[in-house]
Amino acid sequence: MLLFIQAAHAAPEQGGSAMIMQWIFPLAIFAIFYFLVIRPQSKRAKEHRNMVDALTVGNEVIFAGGLMGKIKSIDGDYAVVSLNDRNDVMIQRASVISVLPNGTMDGLL
Repeated sequence: MLLFIQAAHAAPEQGGSAMIMQWIFPLAIFAIFYFLVIRPQSKRAKEHRNMVDALTVGNEVIFAGGLMGKIKSIDGDYAVVSLNDRNDVMIQRASVISVLPNGTMDGLL
């Protein structure tokens, strides 16, 4: 019996400090991933959603296909964009990449 008692006293303690050390590295990796990838992406998505919600008739926009035009009408999730005097296209509002300052197209045409 004395042999078992000595073995128990000689065993190293694996308490809370070993458990904390095992969790530090994965938590640090997650924190780095969160602040460098997840948070900036969600911020950009929120800004894009606010821009799409703020679109109005008359805005000059560039959309995902690389074309730019002036919004003629908005119907739900879609907008009719006038590329020039004769060509109109219907696009999804979510495909708008950026809103240009008014008068930009007049300077280009």
